[in-house]
Amino acid sequence: MNFNETAIEGVWVVEPERHEDDRGFFARTWDTDEFAGRGLNGRLVQCSVSYNRRRGTLRGMHYQAEPHEETKLVRCTAGAIFDVAVDLRAGSATLGEWVGIELSAENRLALYVPEGCAHGFLTLTDDAEVAYQTSEFHAPEAARGVRFDDPAFAIDWPAEVIVVNERDRTYQDFAPAEMPS
Repeated sequence: MNFNETAIEGVWVVEPERHEDDRGFFARTWDTDEFAGRGLNGRLVQCSVSYNRRRGTLRGMHYQAEPHEETKLVRCTAGAIFDVAVDLRAGSATLGEWVGIELSAENRLALYVPEGCAHGFLTLTDDAEVAYQTSEFHAPEAARGVRFDDPAFAIDWPAEVIVVNERDRTYQDFAPAEMPS
């Protein structure tokens, strides 16, 4: 696997290293030792999938509060998405900044989102499927979020947001004092 740093410390783009032949290719998408060797959380306890019927569907920006903070490795397995991580870590040099990358079934990239960062995505195609690997079990009581269109972040979504649920649309304005440390 190839690990590429982003502008936010701890957020990485992970690219599978393909071993190709006439059948196609083989590539590792997870290796606890490789993640740990870079100081990244290698704990994996839950895998989930999100299927999205329509282009322009937005999910996010989500995180879990202490003591249930989670690291995510996000990959698009069908279609394409614009995947975003926002740094919410108090004291971070990049607090409030975001990074975004296109993940697709074609490019097979993944985004590693560490604890203390919110995560969300916008589908760029119909029938987009997203696979998540997480370091903690989902805890509904710890579920939190920030608004995808909060001017404090000024996320530059590459397409129109057409579908978004009520919860994601109505999160409160960014309040650094309430964010994870």
